[in-house]
Amino acid sequence: MTAEGHLLFSVASLIMAHKLQITPEIAHGDWLHMVPGALLGALLPDIDHPSSIPGRLLRIFSLPISKLCGHRGFTHSLVAWLLLMISCYQWIPTEWAIPNDIIQAFLLGYISHLVADMLTPSGVPFLWPLPQRFCFPMIRGKNSQRGERFIAIILTVCACFLPAGYQFDFYNHIDMIIKYIHNQIDTHIPT
Repeated sequence: MTAEGHLLFSVASLIMAHKLQITPEIAHGDWLHMVPGALLGALLPDIDHPSSIPGRLLRIFSLPISKLCGHRGFTHSLVAWLLLMISCYQWIPTEWAIPNDIIQAFLLGYISHLVADMLTPSGVPFLWPLPQRFCFPMIRGKNSQRGERFIAIILTVCACFLPAGYQFDFYNHIDMIIKYIHNQIDTHIPT
């Protein structure tokens, strides 16, 4: 996926997250904070590719990461996202006073990059270091940039047509998914 595709997808994801009120910070955040945060987060996973925008700007980090993990390796995983989230909330000095809406939009932009790359045939190693790649190949071939734009526009239009104040109980849904997985494990794996 191209940088343009990731940027469009991150803004579309931010609009969707805002409308779904995923967190109070994103639901009531300042757009002048959240949009740059999401755009920055959307580009960061490609630091593992020296020719990418963050790879060229931060070459001192990009080259070692590229040598160690390759493109679409560690930085395109849930592990990297979790480490980034912990870093944002635990290791950023309090003197910096970075608003929570920027941090959450940044993390949303990062995860939107991973989801967008899952739409390509090569997918992402979401559960790195496990080698399995996760993909839902909707974007292929020579017209991939057109497909990227189309998906981002569809996501944005869907987000815009969500009714105002639509409540999506994110935490309840996650709890239900965890209980379902736990139930399936108990059913299929005898103790």
